[in-house]
Amino acid sequence: MNTQYYRITAYHAAENTSIIMDCNGLYEQLWQFSSDLVKKGFQIIHVSNATTFLDVNFGKVEREQKYFLRATATDAPENTTHLLDGITYHAIKVADKIYIPDKSKKV
Repeated sequence: MNTQYYRITAYHAAENTSIIMDCNGLYEQLWQFSSDLVKKGFQIIHVSNATTFLDVNFGKVEREQKYFLRATATDAPENTTHLLDGITYHAIKVADKIYIPDKSKKV
């Protein structure tokens, strides 16, 4: 897996749309990915790289050099919790997709 694998949760207020988007190898730095989404009108909710997030009900994409829209929904992303291996974590949900953006943040 590419060490430059990034995941961002963002919200576009004008469109009332939330997204989870992954990027694998397209950017050297996470801020570059964030900046591109901000330029498109998104408010960044959470940013992660492959070493900090945990997948819950969907996994990483193996193909490189691409954007991957993983989930989209009306309204802001939902902050929730998720029990994984006996540990409760802060989690983010967009549509039916859930992931743990920071595995060090236990509830």
